[in-house]
Amino acid sequence: MEPFQSHSIRQMTCFHSHQHVTAGLTTRQGGHSEAPFDSLNMGLHVSDKKEDVLKNRRALADEIGIPLSRWVIGEQVHGTEVASVDHRNAGAGTTSLQTAVSSVDGLITNEKELVLGAFFADCVPLYFSDSESGWVGIAHAGWKGTVNGMAGEMIRALQEKGCKLGDIQAVIGPSIGMKHYEVDDHVISFIPETYKKECVISKGKGKYQLDLKVLHRRMMIEEGLKEDNIQMTNFCTYEEEKTFYSHRRDQGSTGRMLGFITLRT
Repeated sequence: MEPFQSHSIRQMTCFHSHQHVTAGLTTRQGGHSEAPFDSLNMGLHVSDKKEDVLKNRRALADEIGIPLSRWVIGEQVHGTEVASVDHRNAGAGTTSLQTAVSSVDGLITNEKELVLGAFFADCVPLYFSDSESGWVGIAHAGWKGTVNGMAGEMIRALQEKGCKLGDIQAVIGPSIGMKHYEVDDHVISFIPETYKKECVISKGKGKYQLDLKVLHRRMMIEEGLKEDNIQMTNFCTYEEEKTFYSHRRDQGSTGRMLGFITLRT
């Protein structure tokens, strides 16, 4: 079953069975940005007008019912650092790049009504929820974050906070699909041989098709997550041009979706 369902013109949501969690990914529809960022660009780090981006963010905040002053956004450096955040971090990265939580690609919290956010345009959004212990998290993972173990770092960070492996639920969100993600020998060299059968197709001459979503699922299982606790989307950001931004399809000149997760009261 597809974990992401349309909630409105601006967002698709996941974790529908978790009553106290709101999580999802924005679309590119229903915003204020002009081409090539049309129209719901959520990223301040592309050359869009800041005022339009902030209008877009406020529109989503209004829709979710939690103001930007209660949002937390990480810097995103294609690493694997995870930060545990709370009310002291509220507002980080929401109106300027300079205030984002420094040098992290993963965020976790157990504080309610605090929205964790990350940006995407082909990279993989990873969502985590443990309804037993009351922790949630989100991570951004491109190929570097993937092969360097971003998923494992998130799972271990949650375990350090008291989450049990058997209780952690994960959702692997919309990203570029295998068909459209060609990589070279350098990228493939980081992938363990035991995983390649499931997520790599050789095209010859040092070129390969890589399935980042399947690779994440395999790594989560190896980390100890139950297979039944992992949901994976079928959406491809490259193919769904009307719905998603894609850095590769749009040759770098494009906007960003926002992945988000929050615990509700």
